[in-house]
Amino acid sequence: MNVAVIIAGGSGHRMGQDIPKQFINVYDKPVLIYTMEGFQKHPQIDAIEVVCIDGWQDIVWAYAKQFNITKLKWIVTGGQTGQESIRNGVFHLEDKCGPEDIIIIHDGIRPLVDESVLSDVIITCQRHGNAVTSLPYNEQIFVVDDETSTTKYIPRETLRRVSTPQAYKFGKLDWAYHEAFEKEIGIYGSSYTNTMMVDLGERLYFAAGSDKNIKLTTKDDLELFKAYLKADKDNWLK
Repeated sequence: MNVAVIIAGGSGHRMGQDIPKQFINVYDKPVLIYTMEGFQKHPQIDAIEVVCIDGWQDIVWAYAKQFNITKLKWIVTGGQTGQESIRNGVFHLEDKCGPEDIIIIHDGIRPLVDESVLSDVIITCQRHGNAVTSLPYNEQIFVVDDETSTTKYIPRETLRRVSTPQAYKFGKLDWAYHEAFEKEIGIYGSSYTNTMMVDLGERLYFAAGSDKNIKLTTKDDLELFKAYLKADKDNWLK
């Protein structure tokens, strides 16, 4: 079984809106529904679990019914941090998933997940036990020396940009979240499942990514998302 765990537990203060950004309507549809539709339409996704900010659970169920998200099976209340929210989602699946089931974790505010990216994440996880969406880094990276100058750079060929979706076999994922929270490893600050896994000594495997897979953090991101939705595909591009 392949289960999508969509994280929608954030309050979205940086967007500066009155409601959480995952519930902002874009062309009469909430951002979260755009995200869920990518998983609803994918033939290899069997079920969807949403980890939701408290107080919005009934609204998610109502939206799912309105937009025919039939794969939504569970809604779990999020935590105080991103890692707590993911942990809540993983622990909720303990009596529902087996060790070899694949759990695909995805940010609810990344509404443009590509079908081919999702497919490659699943295939890579089946082969290696985990998979993280990634892209080459195309800018030069310099290390700050004294805040105004530098003498050191990191070769970009050694870097990858990693985001969601990312996938893990449930047995290892469930073990990792128990281990991390018991020993307080990889759960603070900007930590996410991928960084936590590395902190626990696990090797991660790269899967395909897409520049279109943007995260809606600011108003500018929202405008870019609208532009993607309106844009016609250029037939001449190969």
